[in-house]
Amino acid sequence: METKIQKWGNSQAVRLPKAILELAGISDDDQVKLKVVDGNIVLSPIRKHLTLKERINQFEGAKKISSTEWDIGMEGDELL
Repeated sequence: METKIQKWGNSQAVRLPKAILELAGISDDDQVKLKVVDGNIVLSPIRKHLTLKERINQFEGAKKISSTEWDIGMEGDELL
C-alpha cells in the first residue's frame, strides 16, 4: 500500500488505514514506538505490561468444558 506524507501544522503526517492498524493490532489512542531501521521508518505498538490485578479484572471466566470433551472413557487398565 502506498500513501503520501502531508503537512499537519508544523509537522508532517501519514494517514494509516484502519485495516492496516487492525492487522498490526493497533487501536485509537494506543502508544506506538517510532524508529528508523536501515533507512526505513518502523512503527511498533507498545504493549503495556499488565499487573496481576489488571489481568484479574480483565478475566472473563473459565472456558466451559462439555461432558463429552471431559469423559472420553477408559483407555488403559483403569478400574472403577
